[in-house]
Amino acid sequence: MSDHPRQGPANPDEPEEPDFAAMLASMLGSSDNPELAKALEAMGVDKVDPATMSMIGAQLRSLFSGDPAEPFNVELATDVARKSVASEGDATVGDAARREVEQAVEVAHLWIDAVTDLPAPAGVVHAWSRAEWVDQTMPMWKELVEPVAAGVRTAVVAAIRSQMGQLGSGEDLAAMPGLPAGVDPGALMGQMEPMLAQMSGTMFGVQVGQAVGALAGSLVSGTDVGLPLVPGHAVALLPANIDTFAEGLEVDLAEVRLYLAVREAARVRLFAEVPWLGPQLVGAVQAYARDISIDTEGIESALRSIDATDPEAMQSALSNSLFAPEPSPAQRAALVQLETLLALVEGWVSVLADRATRKHLPHPAALDEAVRRQRASAGPAGQIFSQLVGLELHPRRLRDAANLWAALEASGGTTARDSAWAHPDLAPTAADLDDPLGYVDRFMSGGTRDEMDAALDAMLTEGDLGTGGDPGQTDSSGKEGDAGKP
Repeated sequence: MSDHPRQGPANPDEPEEPDFAAMLASMLGSSDNPELAKALEAMGVDKVDPATMSMIGAQLRSLFSGDPAEPFNVELATDVARKSVASEGDATVGDAARREVEQAVEVAHLWIDAVTDLPAPAGVVHAWSRAEWVDQTMPMWKELVEPVAAGVRTAVVAAIRSQMGQLGSGEDLAAMPGLPAGVDPGALMGQMEPMLAQMSGTMFGVQVGQAVGALAGSLVSGTDVGLPLVPGHAVALLPANIDTFAEGLEVDLAEVRLYLAVREAARVRLFAEVPWLGPQLVGAVQAYARDISIDTEGIESALRSIDATDPEAMQSALSNSLFAPEPSPAQRAALVQLETLLALVEGWVSVLADRATRKHLPHPAALDEAVRRQRASAGPAGQIFSQLVGLELHPRRLRDAANLWAALEASGGTTARDSAWAHPDLAPTAADLDDPLGYVDRFMSGGTRDEMDAALDAMLTEGDLGTGGDPGQTDSSGKEGDAGKP
């Protein structure tokens, strides 16, 4: 819809086009409006009491809330997620629990210092409620799922445009309550499209909120999904969820908290000290989402078969009709990259947590297995990616990645293990997870750490100067030039 006020028809002798926005505002303005009553009666819904009319009007108004320029309603998503965690029980973290988290992270950093040369970042320590995690991570979720939201919005508008085109300009439209006879479907659709974009953004915002809210109820730390969701390289734990995770493990709660603090502190340290890693993870998700196929026919069919006065039915129908089942070749490539990076991160974290805790905690192996079981049961990451991006993540490569890091450490020590993160061209690939010993042999044959550093510096310098390549191209680290394989 235009930001400028309507100035009337260009030709004063021509009748002004009906303002659909004004009509809709009139219909939804209060519980006592004949237009909405007529529309409901035409759909077979009559004798509706004023309270129900008011509720229906409020639900319809909520569908058209938000900024039509935004792919989805982030404020609504946050509100839905917060209400979701509140309904399951969520309390402010008390001072005692906060001190326990701070002490656990302090000990975790000391233990990690002994098993890696990567320094601890200067970020703060948080003990968050579920609602606090929602608030702090929603900006990153917005960045991750916006490509899908934009595609869904386009598909919803196209589906409704198609249905409007089938109505014609005569008797069908004239029979619609509250609309003048002879309305041109094209002109009407032109006024409706911004509202439909808002409706799509609202429905997708509800989906995001529901998924993030469910996720907040199951994870134990800020970056438990393996993505850099927490700003400022802070280490964040969720005490209430740690308590739930510890149930049935027959391990003391303090030990569980320490072990999970080590894992989170190690993951945050990795994201802080490997600057290319977080952007490549986020980029892989966005690449998959950007190329996703929206099932336009499924959305159109869903919109034909539901009760237009029931936003919850619309939400449910569209949730089941968004994605075409077959991923594209570009999506398959993005999926391989994402699965590999997530496996490498979690495999490295598992190895580091084992080295950092096995001399201090009595049950590190049991706790590692508990984490693996949680992830293998479609864990938090799998659930939210499936709901929001149509992306199924499988933890099948985590053990392969852990074996690779352990083999590299056995061959070259912690320095060789961590040096593999120095540049994306040095890091293991999906093929290397199939042949970890081959990767170790190739990596170690590159020479000592000083020699590898010198080779890496030369490679980066060559990339900066654009020697041997197109200076307008970028390599996977974001630097210009041709940064060839070592």
